[in-house]
Amino acid sequence: MALASGFRRTSTALPVPPALRRKRRRERARTLGFLSPWLIGFGVFFVYPLLSTVYFSFMKYDGFRAPVFTGLRNWTYVFSDYPFFWEGLRNTLWLVVVMVTLRVVFGLGIGLLVTKIKSGLGFFRTAFYLPYLAPPVAATIAFAFLLNPGTGPVDHYLGKLGLPQPGWFNDPSWSKPALTMLAVWGIGDLMVIFMAALLDVPTEQYEAAELDGAGPWQRFRYVTFPNISPIVMFAVVTGVIQTMQYYTQAIVAGQVASGIIGGSGEQFEPGYPNGSTWTLPQMVYNLGFQRFDTGSACVVALILFTISMAFTSLLLRRRSGFLTED
Repeated sequence: MALASGFRRTSTALPVPPALRRKRRRERARTLGFLSPWLIGFGVFFVYPLLSTVYFSFMKYDGFRAPVFTGLRNWTYVFSDYPFFWEGLRNTLWLVVVMVTLRVVFGLGIGLLVTKIKSGLGFFRTAFYLPYLAPPVAATIAFAFLLNPGTGPVDHYLGKLGLPQPGWFNDPSWSKPALTMLAVWGIGDLMVIFMAALLDVPTEQYEAAELDGAGPWQRFRYVTFPNISPIVMFAVVTGVIQTMQYYTQAIVAGQVASGIIGGSGEQFEPGYPNGSTWTLPQMVYNLGFQRFDTGSACVVALILFTISMAFTSLLLRRRSGFLTED
């Protein structure tokens, strides 16, 4: 383009010396070398399974015979003809909203409580953390025994106190609250994370807030929470991802409560009682390994992945917007 003075703009870029080009190539190769373990793992354990899941979602495949292309038939079946999809989706979203919220609230509350204890800190910290170490299957069986409406001690003592005696894992309206109680009982992981974050809050900020006349709630709202908000967001995001994969406790509780234990030769349909504990991961198992419908199982897996990504993206976006406003 001609300039006002009549001269033309000339390029001042100098050619890159060969030695510098070789140095840059060596740096890129060294960087890729350091990244190669992650890149290989990402490709083998994420990209390849994801692409395979998309591929099989359009195929009729039972795991034995060669896959046959069926177009959108698997997707239509899951959304229209599979009798448990919408109920399982509602149950999964219920667990995400209620279970994750209560776990974060109780984990933060217990973390605040333990950090304020002056004596016996080690005992209380260990006592609250130990339930988290219990194997999920053993913990679920123990809860199913304690909450058994016929012989469980919880309903026994509730009856002695004249209080209602729920059916817990045998009652469709109480099965999800019972699973939530089990999840809140094993709150030790979040307690430890929140304790570390709370102990890292600068004490001078608390002292300045007290000098300004701030009460306990004001100190928590304007000092504690802003400092630990990244940890709260971490707990929420990881909790959503874990709950979207919720499988073991729900299926074990249903088996124990129904009296059908694996190995007895009976086919157990997940979701007992009356589909109230159906979750999307159980549908993947039911379709893929009980009905040998791998294509439909891949459809549910992709829906599960999409919802998890949507939840995570929404939470992270709201977090970045909150930081921008501040």
